[in-house]
Amino acid sequence: MGQLENAKIAFITTRVALTQDQAQKFWPLYNEFTDKRRDLNRNGRLLRRDVTDAMTDQQIRENYAQSFTKRQQELNLEKEYFEKFQKVISLRQVAQLFMAERDFTKEVIRRVAGQGGMRGPAGANDDN
Repeated sequence: MGQLENAKIAFITTRVALTQDQAQKFWPLYNEFTDKRRDLNRNGRLLRRDVTDAMTDQQIRENYAQSFTKRQQELNLEKEYFEKFQKVISLRQVAQLFMAERDFTKEVIRRVAGQGGMRGPAGANDDN
């Protein structure tokens, strides 16, 4: 497991305040969710290219239709796991999870942009 992934696990565990018992049930489910989300994103990378003058109206329409379908699949996946997560952690913790994911991503982007690269887990390089 990579350094970034370890940092994300620590960040989420802390922010969501998982107990040891919750963590044992939560992480396999979360890993399943992230694997499915990653597969959706991998399959969707070919979509939403910039519209070019060379594209026909039909190609543009199909491109956006595929993009909307992909976004709906992502939403459906989040809704599905929103329910599944509530079986192992509280509703409040589920909300904290989704906020923690966004915050972690923002922090990684901030560090990469500000320091030319991520050199350690979130919080490890706060000597700016």
